[in-house]
Amino acid sequence: MTYCAAIRLKDGMVFASDTRTNAGVDHISTFRKLYQYGIEGERFMVLQTAGSLATSQAVFNKLQNDIDQRLESNLNTVTTLFDAAQMVGECMREKMNHAKKVANASVDGAFTSSFMLGGQIKGQPPELYRIYPEGNCIKATEDTPFFQLGESKYGKPILDRSVSYDTDVKHAARALMLSFDSTIHSNLSVGMPIDFVLYNNDSLTLPKGRRIDEHDAYFNTIRHQWSEALRRTLVELPKSPDDYWE
Repeated sequence: MTYCAAIRLKDGMVFASDTRTNAGVDHISTFRKLYQYGIEGERFMVLQTAGSLATSQAVFNKLQNDIDQRLESNLNTVTTLFDAAQMVGECMREKMNHAKKVANASVDGAFTSSFMLGGQIKGQPPELYRIYPEGNCIKATEDTPFFQLGESKYGKPILDRSVSYDTDVKHAARALMLSFDSTIHSNLSVGMPIDFVLYNNDSLTLPKGRRIDEHDAYFNTIRHQWSEALRRTLVELPKSPDDYWE
């Protein structure tokens, strides 16, 4: 299992993915699940994944190879983010169908992956897409500014309560850090390090990004303050009347 989340805001975008893969309690590994593409000053894209690691890596490799070989159609030449999302979806279906054929399987099963693609192409607004295993996709809106993949249920309440389209980018990043902290705390199949990327709309830069591990001082500060604040608030809540539980 994994946890990925991406937020499209009025002033920027935030992307985060964990790196844990789990094939049993005695086989836990670390693999990158967030990749960045683009051309400085022209386009910026982040692609995140959850699901079959083999399928996901096959998709990442194919997309990068198409760029390296300068094929006519690749992520650095598509006209729109929607076209890029369609390209990812088609590539995913191709790799899933190939894996099924090699394994002589009648259903997708263990070959299934999902993706999120966000970014901006010069002259166009920033966009964020969730791409389903079937290859189709939906776009984030002002009413629904974030998407999640994988083990989302533990971190979703924090984002629901604290993030909207107008939220400051760095505030949203803090909320996303706490969303990951809650998920890691409650589910052993999600783990550090976490890959983070922050993007300012219309900058068309390729951010360096940050990998947050268990020793990251800032992450540990806010996760401990958040835990203390929750415990303190619970104690400070109004007491129930004596006859409330009768």
